[in-house]
Amino acid sequence: MEGLNMYINCITKTIEFIGVLVIFFGTVYSIARFLISLKRNNKTAYTSLRQSLGKSILLGLEILIAADIMETVTTAPTLKSAAVLGLIVFIRTFMSMSLEVELEGRFPWQKTNNNK
Repeated sequence: MEGLNMYINCITKTIEFIGVLVIFFGTVYSIARFLISLKRNNKTAYTSLRQSLGKSILLGLEILIAADIMETVTTAPTLKSAAVLGLIVFIRTFMSMSLEVELEGRFPWQKTNNNK
């Protein structure tokens, strides 16, 4: 069982690393697009930067939440570890929800109105 925990821990760390890479490269890509838009005098460059950056952070947070959930398999089930994990997942979920509202202008459970 110890060997299995070691492999799951390695997989979890890899997924966490991927989540951080997604946020990093998304940020670099967003800033590069923003600078190119500024050279073209694009009036929507700032809005585009915020949306692109928000999407990369949102995707990275979702990947990090998945890694946190997978990490629960390898940790000893104590009240303290469960509370810490719950708090981390709550904060990341709240951030994801806030970014979703910022990007889409509505909550994820609200229907879209395609008649506009």
